[in-house]
Amino acid sequence: MKLPRRQFLHLAASAAALPAASRIAWAQTYPTRPVRIIAPTAPGGAPDILARLIGPWLSERLGQQFIIENRPGSGNNIGTEVVVRAPPDGYTLLMVSSSNAINATLYDKLNFVFLRDIAAIAGIISLPFVMVVNPSVPAKTVPELTAYAKANPGKISFGSPGIGTPGHVAGELFKMLAGIEMIHVPYRGGGAVMSDLLGGQVQVLFGSTSLTVEQIRAGKLRALAVTSAIRWEGLPDIPTVRPRLRSQLYIRPRCTAENAC
Repeated sequence: MKLPRRQFLHLAASAAALPAASRIAWAQTYPTRPVRIIAPTAPGGAPDILARLIGPWLSERLGQQFIIENRPGSGNNIGTEVVVRAPPDGYTLLMVSSSNAINATLYDKLNFVFLRDIAAIAGIISLPFVMVVNPSVPAKTVPELTAYAKANPGKISFGSPGIGTPGHVAGELFKMLAGIEMIHVPYRGGGAVMSDLLGGQVQVLFGSTSLTVEQIRAGKLRALAVTSAIRWEGLPDIPTVRPRLRSQLYIRPRCTAENAC
């Protein structure tokens, strides 16, 4: 079945407001079988968590199972390529984050052109990153961390879910703007870097709110700042620095005369 993007949007947007009988009628049109949502990160990463939150919601409203499938690696490129190569029929969706925008400039050659091969379905959430440190770090503010790093060159390391991920780029940008040195330690996903951050193997992380907020509230990590223009309501006492993490749901577009596949 070839499912136009307009029809998918209409179905998904309408489902939440429909009574149960109407939902069943819509489900007979789309979807008629299970749908995969590709989370291009390891379990525990922000796209994975968001996919597992929205999957049951879609299943309930559209009457079919939405299966979350993790395809981590290469800064989200492996999972993205899975969706690019899938039939453009609406049954393979992609949870996208800022990594996809970064990859367009980071990699000289990819096996796909993101803006050509992937079409947006809906914006899901826009959240800041949180700059957090292990409590062993004697800094309670960004200026204090900057001063500590300058006084102890090479002693601080920051972790990220992988090379080229938003957390990596945010850390490198901070290093450049603050004029400090921190050693970058890449991991295979957010869950892995969080484990070592809690254990003190790395000291700093620019992490998603979904990855960090519970550890902050439990006192296991210290939040220094959020990377947005205004304070985040989930951590209202934490000051700001800047950029934003955006996660969206995408779908492989249909092949048309204007959009060659």
